[in-house]
Amino acid sequence: MAEEKETNVSNIVESEDELDEEPGEVIESAPPLKIGEEREFNSSGLRKKLLKRGLGYETPEFGDEVTVHYVGSLLDGAKFDSTRDRGEPFTFKVGHGQMVTGFDQGIITMKKGEIAMFTLPPELGFRETGKDGVPPNSTVRFEVELVSWITVVDVCRDGGIIKRIIEKAGQIGQPGDLDEVLGSFPTCFWTGENACKFHNPQLYICLVSGHFCPAVSKAIKTMKRGEKVNLIVQPQYAFGEAGKDFSSGLPSILPNSVLNIDLELVSFKPVINVTDDSKVIKKILKEGEGAFTANEGASVTMRYTAMLEDGTVFEKKGFDGGSPLQFITDEEQVIAGLDRAATTMKRGEQAILTIAPDYGFENNEVKRDLAIVPPFATLLYEVEILDFIKEKAPWEMTTDERIAAGGVKKEEGNTLFSNGKYQRARKKYDKAADYVGEDAPFRDDDQKLVKSLRVACWLNGAACSLKLNDFQGAIKLCSKVLDVELYNVKALYRRAQAYMETADLHLAELDIRKALEADPKNREVKLIQKNLKQRQAESNKRDAKLYANMFARTPKDFSVATK
Repeated sequence: MAEEKETNVSNIVESEDELDEEPGEVIESAPPLKIGEEREFNSSGLRKKLLKRGLGYETPEFGDEVTVHYVGSLLDGAKFDSTRDRGEPFTFKVGHGQMVTGFDQGIITMKKGEIAMFTLPPELGFRETGKDGVPPNSTVRFEVELVSWITVVDVCRDGGIIKRIIEKAGQIGQPGDLDEVLGSFPTCFWTGENACKFHNPQLYICLVSGHFCPAVSKAIKTMKRGEKVNLIVQPQYAFGEAGKDFSSGLPSILPNSVLNIDLELVSFKPVINVTDDSKVIKKILKEGEGAFTANEGASVTMRYTAMLEDGTVFEKKGFDGGSPLQFITDEEQVIAGLDRAATTMKRGEQAILTIAPDYGFENNEVKRDLAIVPPFATLLYEVEILDFIKEKAPWEMTTDERIAAGGVKKEEGNTLFSNGKYQRARKKYDKAADYVGEDAPFRDDDQKLVKSLRVACWLNGAACSLKLNDFQGAIKLCSKVLDVELYNVKALYRRAQAYMETADLHLAELDIRKALEADPKNREVKLIQKNLKQRQAESNKRDAKLYANMFARTPKDFSVATK
């Protein structure tokens, strides 16, 4: 019966076309062992018979520290070793040569509390040398109970920080560099001269600047909320050759001391770099609901307390009977830092925002409800998102709604362009073009209007890109127009401007020629043609000078030698 099962499994594995697996990947398809069932686990001859099921689904890995009871015997039943006879279990590291190879291989198949009988051939046991009570080349048996194990992690993969997980965490997620971590140090000690052991209460740890020694920050980044570990820290991740003198009355740590630290990750508050330049930092006090955040153009309702770094409150919204603040994101209705942070927050989320002057009131002195904000002030906002209504996405609209929304966004872009706000204007034109994108099922009657609106948005977006010195962006948008209108003069003119700025003078000349073919009297195109000729003349002069210098450096007898 067992042979038939093995044949079926083999047939399944051989059907590689039906499996979604990487080359060389081994898929464990054998069913779990039943109590009393025995099976060979690998081609080396190791056999396992299950005597008692274990708990859970996790098993130890090589490098973990396991505690076991075992009884070793020969095939005739003669015992040669037993922890049960000694009255205490045995603790060892899997794969570190403390037990025979077959014993290590068997342990990594076991669950906590499991009891199994392993049969080891000589090559996985004591080989040709044998041991006391085991003749050379003997097949041996081990009845093993996996009492417990501690996962051991080499944090830096160089043996410098060994982390033993004493108590695993039930939650997922690990802290990041900016997060505010609450850690606990039940004990920390070092041995040798000046040996000392001390207790440290719960305290907040900054992972970027570190705490106590570099090993603590590195270890915490690998931990989950509620996890308890023991760290063995080598000198290079502790205090190295310099050692450490404490001002708190603790004995000094001598140079090259190895530390033993008990550590618990109590909790952490996620800290987000909102603007990627560390000028708007969000520390989450309370996670929000769901998975969605307010997007650009969303209607947001929030309450907050705003203060200076010294704690002076200059404004409150939504507290003490006051109305909360309502605004539309990305419309400059609030300071930039508050606007940007709002688009990262979920409904019900509470956070503290630290906003640098660049995203606050800059160099202006501003009078607010409760105090005056001085120039170049760093601001703190304690914020709660009460609600938001996201701006409709194009796919959520009817075709009529898309055309209307596209027209509105285009006009908003025109106003911003007139006021010199080119970055925001370009975003409006991009949105408008999305509303009337080619993927929408517009009616035949609407096609002319939609095409005209789309082309206008691309052209205006290109004008913004030129103002922002984004010449590749301008080239891309103008090329979109020319794909549908080959002789659009504005597109040719603006693309030629961009080509001139990127020193693609030949391509600029081709666009100018096409534009003049379509509109020979266009004054702006003629002016840019004149400018192009001047640049070409300057380029030719530079090239001539370059080649002249090259030939001037050629040895005088070069031509003679060639002859």
